[in-house]
Amino acid sequence: MSKSKWFITGASGGLGLALSQKLLAAGHPLVAAVRRPEALQQLATQYPQLLQVEQVDVTDRQQVQAVAARHQDAEVVVNNAGGAVIGAMEELSEADIQQQLTLNLLAPIQLTRAFLPSMRARRSGTFIHISSIGGRVAFAGGALYHAAKFGLEGFAESVSQEVAEFGIRTLIIEPGSIKSDFVANIRWTEETEAYRDAAVGQLRRWIQQHGDDNTSGDPQKMADAIYRASQLQAPPLRTALGVDAFEVLQGGYGRALEALQAQREIAQGVALPGKSGFVPQ
Repeated sequence: MSKSKWFITGASGGLGLALSQKLLAAGHPLVAAVRRPEALQQLATQYPQLLQVEQVDVTDRQQVQAVAARHQDAEVVVNNAGGAVIGAMEELSEADIQQQLTLNLLAPIQLTRAFLPSMRARRSGTFIHISSIGGRVAFAGGALYHAAKFGLEGFAESVSQEVAEFGIRTLIIEPGSIKSDFVANIRWTEETEAYRDAAVGQLRRWIQQHGDDNTSGDPQKMADAIYRASQLQAPPLRTALGVDAFEVLQGGYGRALEALQAQREIAQGVALPGKSGFVPQ
């Protein structure tokens, strides 16, 4: 039985590496798009017939288009590369703002656009977008990370409706904390006095002091869950992974629904008589 070919960005560490290991062990051909190919040397030696490593900076649109052109036969594309800059909004530089939006939002958009035509022509394919609980619920200190991840989720949900009739599936994965190098790889802004003892500063110190100890997500188990979801004929659009992801999202959805229900009268009170509004079917 033939195995589908996968394409994964950010495959050299954390969840991307765990998913790559899972796929290779299951016999899938894999293209790993990474900035540091040497990080996958051991896997490349172990799976020389299955693994192809491509050196790619996903924030460079031309590089993304070029690597996608070389692998138009990829059947599953995983937008996994990402990273966070944490600090108060006022502490972010213009370069930080551009980097967060480019890495976490524009790069997945460009990769999706690069692979979509061939999938549509074949009338089959799967996009897996690795978002975050931070794509649905926001915390102080991550304004641009949240802006990008919220944007990614809106993009993926909209495109999923555009391409479903072509046999293309979309999965949005919302992990909580992952036992990987994510905390170590967080880039921190230069802290300012105004925010040192405020909500942002408190969160900064909690993550620095307790983040690693409280990280709960097992990357191998998460990779297994993503793989199982990808094999379903009709997978859910969104999959939350992690005890923290479930708790945070459940609480956030509950509070949002409660707040919305409290606004029923004012929401309905501004309508034109006899008009139902714009509700796409």
